[in-house]
Amino acid sequence: MKSILTGTAVGAALVAIPLAVTPVFADENVEVLHWWTAGGEAAALNVLKENLEKQGVKWADMPVAGGSGVSAMTALRARVTAGNPPTAVQMMGFNIKDWSKQGVLGNLNDIAKAEGWDNVVPPALQEFSKYEGNWIAAPVNVHSTNWVWINKKLLDEVGGKAPTSWDELIAMLDALKAKGVTPLAHGGQAWQDGTIFDSVVLSLGDDFYKAAMIDLDPEALGGAKMVEAFDRMAKLRSYVDDNFSGRDWNLATAMVIKGEAGMQVMGDWAKGEFLQSKLTPGEDFVCIRFPGTQGAVTFNSDQFAMFDMKEGGTAQKKMASAVMDPGFQIAFNTVKGSVPARTDVPNDAFDDCGKKGMADLGDAAKNGRLFGSMAHGHAVPDGIKSAMFDVITAHFNGEFDSATAAEEMVDAVEAAK
Repeated sequence: MKSILTGTAVGAALVAIPLAVTPVFADENVEVLHWWTAGGEAAALNVLKENLEKQGVKWADMPVAGGSGVSAMTALRARVTAGNPPTAVQMMGFNIKDWSKQGVLGNLNDIAKAEGWDNVVPPALQEFSKYEGNWIAAPVNVHSTNWVWINKKLLDEVGGKAPTSWDELIAMLDALKAKGVTPLAHGGQAWQDGTIFDSVVLSLGDDFYKAAMIDLDPEALGGAKMVEAFDRMAKLRSYVDDNFSGRDWNLATAMVIKGEAGMQVMGDWAKGEFLQSKLTPGEDFVCIRFPGTQGAVTFNSDQFAMFDMKEGGTAQKKMASAVMDPGFQIAFNTVKGSVPARTDVPNDAFDDCGKKGMADLGDAAKNGRLFGSMAHGHAVPDGIKSAMFDVITAHFNGEFDSATAAEEMVDAVEAAK
């Protein structure tokens, strides 16, 4: 297997790497496949690039545009099939598990043990960072996906009260529609449809979300509550503009930023776009949990896994160590909009939305209300997720009524198992 790494000898000691380091100008490269191409995402990734470059590790960028990483995983399969995988790959959830089963990911146990990762990474994340007890990925962050982002000026103009229930949400959307703005900014891509669907299902109860999205109980997938979930999706569809199909998520966020739309249902990476536009939470935009999901969190976690560590393991372990450095996790996540994967990081540097995200995550984990996101690969394997996406998107585009969609969901999941 061809390696991209061309590293020379470096210091053997692997220690936590602070952001301010003395450049050593070694000749090491690491090629990184990722899908962080939006403005806020690219800015966050630069924090890691600059950190590694100060250590003499050159960063060869392999960006593959497309939210949720579907296109990136397709590109990765092509590279692996050709015998030429990138050395480091952004991955999430069940994709990490799937690649681990192929036996192609490097073992990070020595650096994890030296830095005490077991003690600072929540068990819910370790479920995806380890395979058969071995560390095979370094978690960068925790995103929670059941957020709503609202233009503050528009919210004030329709009453100023952020919705806390489904009825209040609909009242706000109706008021925004009456003002002549697009009430709900959305991009018509399957993963974005799925992101809204996760929140809608969770708003109908924790037990229902777990039964339908994680346990794949046919009675939950095809029952009356699922029909209600699809009814709510149809209602939300009525607030989306006509040009939503195929729109990237960050362009939908931009509609909210510019005041062309009132709100967006999107993971906390959307905050990075607001921050890039020099907007302030609480003053220019409002972040709330999707009405009905307060206290519960659906999550995903970006992680970096390493391929082919035989020749270039030192540079790769430097990268893993840099990812897990507390200073980097603060610098990265304050830009990205997510919260640190480590639980020992203080929240002083985070804004109000970040502090709320960290507190919500801690409470949800403590109270058994932290759930993997179906739409973002942390609830079910990819094949089942894709089958669900097909039904959700077909319904969102009017191909099924709600009762038919619930029936199709049962059949699609069963066929994908």
